[in-house]
Amino acid sequence: MEPYELIRSRRKTLALEITPDGRLLVRAPLRCSQARVDAFAAAHAAWIEKHLGLQRDRAARRPPAPTAAEIEALKSRARAELPGIIARWSEQMGVRPAGFKVTAARKRYGSCSAKNSLCFSCFLMNCPAEAVELVVVHELCHIREKNHGPKFYALLEQYLPDWRERKKLLSMS
Repeated sequence: MEPYELIRSRRKTLALEITPDGRLLVRAPLRCSQARVDAFAAAHAAWIEKHLGLQRDRAARRPPAPTAAEIEALKSRARAELPGIIARWSEQMGVRPAGFKVTAARKRYGSCSAKNSLCFSCFLMNCPAEAVELVVVHELCHIREKNHGPKFYALLEQYLPDWRERKKLLSMS
């Protein structure tokens, strides 16, 4: 049987989880016996093997994490290139962001705060210029439309009619 990490909590059911780094977690109710947890894991051995294999394959294909120096280089490049793009599109769209910053966010390329401050991930700089422009225009549209409703997409379409094609160029690295 595959070794696992047991996590007990105030839940009613047993559950299996494979983490992105390939660990097997078994979640169990507080009063569930160790024998029942072991039996549950053993009964799901085929599922566990299949999904651990898939997760390990995914991890092997994933590029290595960037070094601190690589992240700093991307941040510097973003700080140098993005202000010009933001200024050009802000003028064209008639909006004014409150400011902008660059982070090393891994889950999203950009955001716009309620106070119209823009934030961009340095990893956006790994994308083609057309995709970078899309993210900038997308966030600038949020200055006028705070949600992703029909008005937002109409506004985005007005400035970037090819936004769907540009979106295909984005890939989180």
